[in-house]
Amino acid sequence: MQAKRRTLLQAGMAAGTVALAVSAGLLTPRAVMAAWPKQAFEARKLPLAMEALLGSDQPVNSPEVKVKAPDIAENGAVVSVTVTTTLPDVESISVFVPVNAFPLAASYELSDVTDGFVTGRIKMAKTSDVIAVVKAGGKLYSAKKGVKVTLGGCGG
Repeated sequence: MQAKRRTLLQAGMAAGTVALAVSAGLLTPRAVMAAWPKQAFEARKLPLAMEALLGSDQPVNSPEVKVKAPDIAENGAVVSVTVTTTLPDVESISVFVPVNAFPLAASYELSDVTDGFVTGRIKMAKTSDVIAVVKAGGKLYSAKKGVKVTLGGCGG
């Protein structure tokens, strides 16, 4: 009984001390975020976004880059996209949607021990190509897939 009481009192005092320190401004939360290419994500034109992110807007079409996305997306707010590549020395994989207000939808920096594979969900404003750009060995390679965005599956 005595041990439980001591534990309860210690925990209560510790919580009170932390609460007091937070309210006094002695402990402040800090945001820890990865570095991100702000200029590329804020670009409103595809060539500008590619140039800001990758240093060039001229990727070469490659059969070694594959984009998997639905032919028809019933909801443009959630479109599943998978990008795979068999290219060696993959540095990054980026996904662009040219008709979006901000064409850069996603960008992934990969380490040399990872496979050339990313998957995620993006937003699409309307029917468009989804363009994947892979940076490998200092060069840019791309592939694209057309996705028709419908509203509730009604076509459009």
